[in-house]
Amino acid sequence: MLNLILFGPPGSGKGTQAALLVEKYQLLHISTGDLFRYEIGNSTELGLLAKSYMDQGQLVPDAVTIGMLKNKVDANPGVNGIIFDGFPRTVAQAEALDQLLDSMDTCVSGLVALEVSDEEITERILLRGRTSGRSDDNDPEIIGKRIAVYKNETTPVFDYYAQTGKSLKINGVGSIEDIFGRLCEAIDKL
Repeated sequence: MLNLILFGPPGSGKGTQAALLVEKYQLLHISTGDLFRYEIGNSTELGLLAKSYMDQGQLVPDAVTIGMLKNKVDANPGVNGIIFDGFPRTVAQAEALDQLLDSMDTCVSGLVALEVSDEEITERILLRGRTSGRSDDNDPEIIGKRIAVYKNETTPVFDYYAQTGKSLKINGVGSIEDIFGRLCEAIDKL
């Protein structure tokens, strides 16, 4: 089973590349944002629990998020693997994900981080902001804060998987096809 963690700052092209990787490798794409919206929108037990934390301005506990991940994986048996998009964000979540996958007799194959300069990210998000309708895509100061949060959250997770040789950095600048080619080349070596 090919289980990938796809990392990159906001605007690095994770969503675009994830869609291409899903098609090529026949993987299940799990975005925690989409997962939360689905569970909350369908008023599932875990969705309602997550919403109760969010309504109080609190972070949703890792156990709830892992439960949602497990439900999604269980609902899609027979996949060739999974792309985890933007998860795990902390070492504790990485450890919980490892335990979940271990219980399924599989593991993380690799963490692939798209490397893009802060300047390029800011440019991309401002460009996206012209059509996204998101106010935070139009404010360079907010974009800078989002980049800083990404760096602070993901560096420890990257380092966690690097200890077992599973972390890779891929140049995330260039055409969609060029970046995809670099990703596939790295993934095929896992």
